Amino acid sequence: MLSWISKFYSTRAEMVPGDGGVETAEEAVEPAEPDINELCTDMFEKMAIFLQGELTATCEDYRLLENMNKLTSLKYMEMKDISINISRNLQDLNNKYASLQPYLDQINQIEEQVSSLEQAAYKLDAYSKKLEARFKKLEKR
Repeated sequence: MLSWISKFYSTRAEMVPGDGGVETAEEAVEPAEPDINELCTDMFEKMAIFLQGELTATCEDYRLLENMNKLTSLKYMEMKDISINISRNLQDLNNKYASLQPYLDQINQIEEQVSSLEQAAYKLDAYSKKLEARFKKLEKR
């Protein structure tokens, strides 16, 4: 009960000059009670503004994510098209290589034959040099 009373009344000790230490007490005036309905209305309005802001921010975040997803999807579609074109071109190159393979095999065979002929030419050249040396040797006698 004392705390209730202290809310409404307070004493202030003042020394009055010339009174020889006499204290005076003043009654505390209770602050005017604000209207509860107005406070509730104000609180709900502010809460509504706050929640509206939160929901707006969340909606904007979702819109941003949606746009990012759309852009990413488009980028992946472009990459898919590029990879399809690369795959097609690679298949064309493989087909062309397969069609050229018999000619490449012929070129390899010709190269082997040329190497054989070259070796035979070197052997023939060496043999002809030996014959020439023998002929010169016989001619000197």
